[in-house]
Amino acid sequence: MFTEPNSIDRGKEKKLGWIEIICGPMFSGKTEELLRRLRRVKIANQALAIFKPEIDIRYSEMRIVSHDANYFPSLPIKNVQDIIKNSVNAEVVAIDESQFFDEGLLEVANQLALDGKRVIIAGLDMDYLGKPFGLMPNLMAIADYVTKLNAICICCGNLATHSFRFIGTNNQIMLGEKDNYQPRCRSCFNTGMLEQKQTRSN
Repeated sequence: MFTEPNSIDRGKEKKLGWIEIICGPMFSGKTEELLRRLRRVKIANQALAIFKPEIDIRYSEMRIVSHDANYFPSLPIKNVQDIIKNSVNAEVVAIDESQFFDEGLLEVANQLALDGKRVIIAGLDMDYLGKPFGLMPNLMAIADYVTKLNAICICCGNLATHSFRFIGTNNQIMLGEKDNYQPRCRSCFNTGMLEQKQTRSN
């Protein structure tokens, strides 16, 4: 379990910022882990700003919500620069579903950390094809801490690392839940992809 590091440079008495990444496939508990950390932030009485992409309205327009219905209020945004504008007084900045944001989030996250803020970012690390999703690989590269979570494969019960989409579409971005996606291990994911390919060719 992730434990918050000491945020004070004892030599300079300067508050240090850092970047945390929470990633993994769908149904692995990414948002729930984000909410767990935010509950600790709230207990510590730290000023908090929470953001999510404007596109994500699956459960609520103004909250980040986990699959098991836990939530925190959040601000939906379209332009990543709005994160900086709306977190001036925050000590901790949280960003959910970060794979939907553009590359500008890299600069924003770095700037927030340089400003002494703790930045917690959650998102899918791979898309429905099993390929790195958007800017997530770059965010993981610049992060100080990376937590990669697993789900449980719905086919065999092993650890799931992939999000298998069983609805036929070529769009990388398609919001959905268990009606569109399944958590699968590498082997079951590849089996499913081959079956889909064979079905399309017939």
